[in-house]
Amino acid sequence: MEQIKNQAYNAAKEIIEKAKLKKGSVLVVGCSTSEVIGDTIGTNSAPDVAEYIYIGIEKAASEVGVFVAAQCCEHLNRAIIVSKNALPFAEEVNVVPQPKAGGSFATAAYKYMEDPVALEEIKADAGLDIGFTLIGMHIKKVAVPVRLENNKIGKATVLAARSRPKFVGGERAVYNKELL
Repeated sequence: MEQIKNQAYNAAKEIIEKAKLKKGSVLVVGCSTSEVIGDTIGTNSAPDVAEYIYIGIEKAASEVGVFVAAQCCEHLNRAIIVSKNALPFAEEVNVVPQPKAGGSFATAAYKYMEDPVALEEIKADAGLDIGFTLIGMHIKKVAVPVRLENNKIGKATVLAARSRPKFVGGERAVYNKELL
């Protein structure tokens, strides 16, 4: 379990650095604990594994003041669990995730997060997809893939993305290279 926690920490730290996230940014995370333990997504929810993964990711995020947003599974329409402090005026939905309805990772986030709320959607600055959970719907336009060296948590593949502002203005426009 310590290895899984460390892998989660390292993956989160890497995307936070590569995406240049700053204090107040939001990192959305989708996680299949079934995939982490070597099973097919949605077949073997593992709450104890989820807690270690959440703790590792939250540790990396809290070091720089980034908020973690946990994506629920499709049974809750991929709702988001996030601290109310991240988005104090967002419209909440009334649901509390459970391992078989929301997923183990979202359940762990709800358990450990300060003042957790559920939202229907979010526009995060970057994301981690642990085990092919499809987080793209919750990342700001324009989502850009990020290759991670730390691309495994347990037996699950970890994919990552960051956002960048849209290009506008055509071929004569001058762009801020720091935002790319």
